[in-house]
Amino acid sequence: MPSTNLSRAARFAAVYALMRAAADVADHWIQTDHQAATKAQHDDSPEQSGAAGRRACAAHVASYTATQAAVLLIGNHTLGLGLRSSRITTALALSAASHYAADRRRLLYRLARATKGGRFVDLADRGMNGAYLMDQAWHHGFEAFAAVIASG
Repeated sequence: MPSTNLSRAARFAAVYALMRAAADVADHWIQTDHQAATKAQHDDSPEQSGAAGRRACAAHVASYTATQAAVLLIGNHTLGLGLRSSRITTALALSAASHYAADRRRLLYRLARATKGGRFVDLADRGMNGAYLMDQAWHHGFEAFAAVIASG
């Protein structure tokens, strides 16, 4: 029994590392400037389009998920992780859905204000950006959960 737990722990660690690395590449290198600037747009101001925001966010999440999928599949093969495709698919779906929800920003801001009073999420000085840090913490948490699912 302990060897099975160790094997699961090792698979989890590998899957989380692969997903996290892929997420950083997808968020900071693959995401286009247009997607980053547009993905949180909503219909409540004349100069913004909610449809454009939804499209930009969906395109970003598609490339983000494709990057995670490629890295997981390559890692699964090269490291011999033995991950099941159904678990990988479920993990990627969770990562994609949670990423879309966070990157549209409204849910994340509402949760941040409800739980932290809004001060940290609005922090934007001395090199700190509270909204970005909370966004990344959200992604890390959901990727950890997705890694548990993928690693079995």
